[in-house]
This record gives sequence, C-alpha cells and structure tokens, in this order.
Amino acid sequence: MNSDSWFTDHPPSERWPHYTRANAGEVLPTPASPLGQTFGFDHGILVGFQQGSTKTGFYELDEYRDSPPEMCGFFGGYFYINLANVRMQAVRNPAVTIEQLDMAFFGEHPDVPPYSRHHDDEKPHLQPLADAHMNFVLTSTEWPELTDDRAAMAHLRANRPDLGSLSDQELLDRANTILPMLVDLGSKHLVASSSSGIAPGMLAAVAAAVEDDTIPMRLLAGLGDVDSAAPSYAMWAMSRQIRASDALTTAFDEGIDGLIGRLAASESDDARGFLSTFVEFLTEFGSRGPNEWELSAETWETDPTIALAAIERIRFQADGQGPHDRAAALAAEREELVVEVRDKLAALGDEQLAGMYEGALVGGNMMIFRERGKTNVIKAVHEARMAFRELGRRHADAGTLGDAADIFMLTVDELQGFVDAPADWTQTLADRSLDWRALWDLEPPFFIKDGHVPPLSEWPQKGEQEVDALATGDVLAGVAGSPGVIEGTARIVLDPTEPGDLGPGDIMVAPLTDPAWTPLFMAADGVVVNVGGQISHAIIVSRELGLPCVVSATDATTRIPDGATIKVDGSSGEVTIISLP
Repeated sequence: MNSDSWFTDHPPSERWPHYTRANAGEVLPTPASPLGQTFGFDHGILVGFQQGSTKTGFYELDEYRDSPPEMCGFFGGYFYINLANVRMQAVRNPAVTIEQLDMAFFGEHPDVPPYSRHHDDEKPHLQPLADAHMNFVLTSTEWPELTDDRAAMAHLRANRPDLGSLSDQELLDRANTILPMLVDLGSKHLVASSSSGIAPGMLAAVAAAVEDDTIPMRLLAGLGDVDSAAPSYAMWAMSRQIRASDALTTAFDEGIDGLIGRLAASESDDARGFLSTFVEFLTEFGSRGPNEWELSAETWETDPTIALAAIERIRFQADGQGPHDRAAALAAEREELVVEVRDKLAALGDEQLAGMYEGALVGGNMMIFRERGKTNVIKAVHEARMAFRELGRRHADAGTLGDAADIFMLTVDELQGFVDAPADWTQTLADRSLDWRALWDLEPPFFIKDGHVPPLSEWPQKGEQEVDALATGDVLAGVAGSPGVIEGTARIVLDPTEPGDLGPGDIMVAPLTDPAWTPLFMAADGVVVNVGGQISHAIIVSRELGLPCVVSATDATTRIPDGATIKVDGSSGEVTIISLP
C-alpha cells in the first residue's frame, strides 16, 4: 500500500476544498471496502446525491467535475462530506445562515473551518428553484414517492431469487440492476437529508425571539413514523414475548451462542412463536446492522446474533419503559409547546416570524423523510450485498478466493474480469485485504481543510491520543439533542454488537450511532454521543423513542469513566459527573 494514500481515494475538490467526518461517520464509521466505495457510492449513491442536489435549487450539475463525485469524498478509505459544498445551502438560501447550518452539522465543534467566499458561490438565477424547494419543504406533510420506493424495496426483497442457483454472471447481472436504483434512491435521500437542517435553523430564530434556546430540540421531538426506529418497536415486542415466557427467558438466560438452535429444538409453543416472529423480522429488517451502508459489513440477516444481542438487553427493561409510551409522552409535550410558542409569537406581533414558525413545524417532517429515504437506500444496498456474498462464498469454497470477504476487494470496474477469470485475482485480492484492514487502525482527521489531505503515514493510530478523564463535579458540554434529564450509570459502548451489561438505569455513551445502534437506545435510559449535530441519527431516534440525549460531547467515550454516575441534561446539552465508580 502507498503510505500516502489508498488506491481508491478521491482527489480533493479544487472548487470546494473543505471536508468533514461529521455525519459522514454515521454513514461509514470504518474504511469503505473497494467494492463498497466504487460500486455502492462512486457509481451509485453519490451520483444520485449530485443529481438530487440540483432538485433543491441550490446547485447546478455543471458545477461538479465529471468524475469522481464531488459532493462527498473518500480519503484513506474513509467517507467524508464536502463541507464547503454543503454550505451552499446556506449561502444560496436566505432563510438559513451559515452559522445555523454549521450548528446543525457540528454543534459547537471548535475546529470548524471558517467560510471563505468563492466568486461562484452566489447564483441568483437559481432563486426561483430554491424558493420552490423551500415551499416544498415548508408545506409537505407527505412524500408519496418515498412511500412508493419503500413498497418497491419490499418487492425487491420478497422476489429475491435463490442466489445459490444463479451462475456467476447472473449474480453480477442482478447486482448491476441495483445500481440505477441506488442512483435514484440516493437522489431522493439527498433532498430529504439536506433539507432536514432547514427546520432547526428556522426554529433557532424563533427561539432567539422568545428567549428559549431549547425550543428547536423540543419541537422536533415526538414527530412519529421514523423508519429507522421501526425495528426497535418490533424488537420491543419480541422482548415482551421473552419476559412473558419462562421457556424463552430460560433460553435467553443461557446466552446468545446457540440460541436459535436451542429454540428450534424446543417443544415449547413460545419458542416456535418467537422463531416465527424473528424470521419475519429478519425478512423485513435484515438489511439493517452496524455499518449497513458498507457492502462488506454483516447485517441482521447475515448474522442474526447481532439482533438477538440487542433483544437480549432490551428484555430487562420494565414494561412501562416501552418506546410507545415514551414517544407518546414526548408528542403530548410537543403539542403543548406548539401552542405555547404560537401564543408568544402572537404577543410579539411579528407576522413574518410567526409565518416562519408555522413553516418550520411542517419542515420538521424532512427528518422523517430523511430516515425513510435512508432506509430505502439501505435495502437496495443489501440486495447487492447478498449477491456479492454468494459470489464470494462459492469462490472461497472453490479455492479461488482465500476468504469469501475478499470479493469486496474488487472495484466495480474489475467485477467482470473476476467473473471471467476468477483464479487470476486470488493473490491480488488477498494482498488488498491486508492493506485495507490496516486502514481500520488509523484515526482519520475530523476535518480536511483547503484540500490538504495528510499522508496516511502521518495519521495517528486509533487510541494513541490521550485525553484527561473527567472528575466528580466536572461538566462536559455538548449539544442538546432530546429533552429530559436523567441520572444513571455510564456504560461505554464502542460496538453495537457488544453492548456488555447495558441495561435499565444505564446511560449509553457511544462514539457515534447509526440505525444499528437504535435497539440499544431502548436498553438504556439516556444517550451521550461523541459527535453529531442537530440532525444526527442519535438525536432523531432519541426524540422518537423519548430518551434524553446529548451529542457532540467531544471525547465522551474516553473522558467519562465506565461505571461513573452521570447526569444527562438533554435540554441544555450538559453531562455532569456525579460520582466515580
């Protein structure tokens, strides 16, 4: 491996030279495999992102270079969002300031590169398109196309052929039929995702007027119908099955290893009922899992023990701590606050601000649409994943691959060559796998500024940088995520597949979260995350499930001692150390 770069890395954009791992870390926390990057992103999702950006009225296609995609980037194998490009949504949108957009993405992060004007930044001729898009954002309570896409993805999964019976070429052909889907679904997800920061920014102006900076966070809680939270509700129902059954409780008490086999061998009706429900769950939600955007990653379908480990933790929560109850309470509080703020604005007599407020309330639906669009993308990615996994499995069995996962060391342009002559690739892919795994040990820069990408030889190894642990009485300042105050035991969880003893009364402290973490939210009473802004996954899901949450609590996983008693104030964004373990 070249010590300066990874062979699939992008050249930095000259037009938009600032990049960030903020929010990007939720998409791909680890380095992308060559196939995951080139197939899933470079030829699929990112092409859709750039097409979708033009639908917002803030971009034109001829602003982008031809290849590779410019709206995001890959450096050292790690995925980055192009910060300078994203800022055009504020530069070209009079309703949102750069400061508000930065807050939505980064919170109070101290190293955010300042905005520097470029002569091509202003594009007044786009204003009618931008106005039309803003009208869509601030008036849309439904987005039928996303619902249609959800049905199409369900149909794609239901009609998956017996992959083992397909030839190598047929497997590749099936994967290739998914590429245009990724472009189309990526386009819609970009529109929803980029638009989800509009409502928080507008509500920040309302909050300033009524002198209550907790308003944006509280008004965007309890929205309901968040797709990435849906599997959690299903897991909650299964956890209640376990609590109500002596046979299931005994089976889970014996551990996750071999659990499915024990249940299958059981003569208990409860065991058969649970397995039937679990199979349906995997059919519906099997595409989800840690690092689910990455083609090579395990998911709940490919490794069901990941889902079972989460259910095993959730089962210890009391019935009254269910997500439906928590979400209902937040929704009720939100409705009261809507009226309260409306009355305050009426007293101020500012009709323009009152109109902005009503539009922002509707604009909050973009957070729901964002999660729906993401879920649709993930389901398409998963169908390609399953085809490639079958290709890898059979060639590992045949000895033309040293490991089934080596199939993901190919690039999209090499797939046909592999299918035509697989034995020619054995050593190349094995060598790439070793080099790729070395990238996992590196700590990527949080920001890449002015197009300067430090050579990989200068990237620190993960865990090298020491930080001072917090002491009793210390306060770690983050960004308010989801309302409420909770005191409990800090449990540092670095991997959603290994939740440890996380349970009732605990507060999960995580480096970042993606939908694979969502079930663990129900096993805990609060959430603290190292990174994230006002539209991060942790916030959206915490609000849906009714958990106090603080994000952008820098180095929380290393500064907060595991087992410490902490207080999380989701309304102020403060995490206080009450006592040490």
